[in-house]
Amino acid sequence: MMAKPAPTTTREPRKADRVVATNRKAFHEYFVLETIEAGIVLTGTEIKSIREGKATLTEAYARIEHGELWLIGMHISPYTHGNRSNHDPDRPRKLLVRKREIEKVREQIEQKGLTLVPLRLQMKHGLAKIELGIVKGKKLHDKRDAIAERDTQRELARALRGRE
Repeated sequence: MMAKPAPTTTREPRKADRVVATNRKAFHEYFVLETIEAGIVLTGTEIKSIREGKATLTEAYARIEHGELWLIGMHISPYTHGNRSNHDPDRPRKLLVRKREIEKVREQIEQKGLTLVPLRLQMKHGLAKIELGIVKGKKLHDKRDAIAERDTQRELARALRGRE
């Protein structure tokens, strides 16, 4: 007795996860102590614009208000094919995080004087996710140390490439 062949599907594979925007300034200005991934409440034209890669995180930050987490200052450009019901580019956006995670973050921020900063905006399985960092500000000498370390690594990589 022969086994039946597996049925073939014509469904397209899921879109690969990809980073849409990165907050490079945050990595320069802060020490990242911990990260949290959160979903974002978006309108239809906002998600379409994000899929086109038209979002920036440079001046954005997150805040806890009335037990909810809000992302403030993230700019999503209006959708090019949108109509008069296009979204406001700089509106505050609610983040989807569990209550106990919000309370944990609230305790850390209040006790240690830390801040919540968005680090990355990415697409995962067709959904927009934001990676938030619980961060501590760098002093000027810390920034200089980081720049010197990066330059050293770059020169080391150049020397290794030259040997090959």
